Amino acid sequence: MDRPSSIDASALTAALHGDPEVLDVHLALVERDVISDGLAVKIHCHCLTVDANGRVQPHRLAEFMRNVVADYAISRSKMASAKARDLRFNSTEAVTGLVEQARRSFTDLALTGEGGEMLLFLLAERFLKLPQIICKMDLKTDARVHYHGADGVYAGVSESGVLKLYWGESKVYGDAGDAIAACLTSLAPFLIEAEHEAADRERDLILLSDHADLGDPLMTEALKGYFDTSSIMSKRVQHCGVALVGFDAGFYPNHPVKAVAEDLATAARKGLESWRASIGRRLATEQLEQVEIELFCLPLPSAEGFRTAFLTAMGLTE
Repeated sequence: MDRPSSIDASALTAALHGDPEVLDVHLALVERDVISDGLAVKIHCHCLTVDANGRVQPHRLAEFMRNVVADYAISRSKMASAKARDLRFNSTEAVTGLVEQARRSFTDLALTGEGGEMLLFLLAERFLKLPQIICKMDLKTDARVHYHGADGVYAGVSESGVLKLYWGESKVYGDAGDAIAACLTSLAPFLIEAEHEAADRERDLILLSDHADLGDPLMTEALKGYFDTSSIMSKRVQHCGVALVGFDAGFYPNHPVKAVAEDLATAARKGLESWRASIGRRLATEQLEQVEIELFCLPLPSAEGFRTAFLTAMGLTE
């Protein structure tokens, strides 16, 4: 069978992880595809969902994230081999081992940003339908060291067959303006630097040429062709961005006051006016106005509380 030379949308769809509807249990969509004149960015805003008792549940969100840790941190091919071995021997040993390996790859540092990176993964794959194409956590050699480079790499494809490479970045801070500024400043080099060996994205491109994985061997080889600088396919790559900014929002009521989902959505839409203005200013500063970026705004009851909930769910706190 001839090897395909390019990637089509069906190959990327087949590589997606998980049930997208489960995301709606924990995150409520407020607005999507918010645009500003003269900018190529699309802004999406979610809030935490409200249960029948008028409560938001960041710990349930963190537990959901823990349950998909292997999807994020283990390559598709490695997981497929483990599933096949378990099926052969009527066991769960191999998959359980990979889940534990995935969990241990996360750091227990109090200021870790890995929770934000996982949320970005979930929103990119389950909301935008952009599959992650390399598991960088699987390449870590020290659990207490954050992996350098982009927070994730995701892929889409245009109707003309151009590979849209989405470089990921996430920041979860107390202040919205600080999160937006830090996120877009970190993301900018991956999007606007000229192609050369000293570019910030070059190391990740080398990793992609070796470790990109769509699960299907033929499609994976076709994907790797886009990162081969000796191939004409390397000229058919468009650099895009996918970003998450999480931050404190004062409109979540304190216990025992009950939250009302409609009130949270109204407050978030009002806040989105100022967040969008901050995003526009920072895009101009970083010269990113004409770069395609999918940007998630996630107002939280507490950024610090979210990090603590994630570490607790992962069993990384004493």
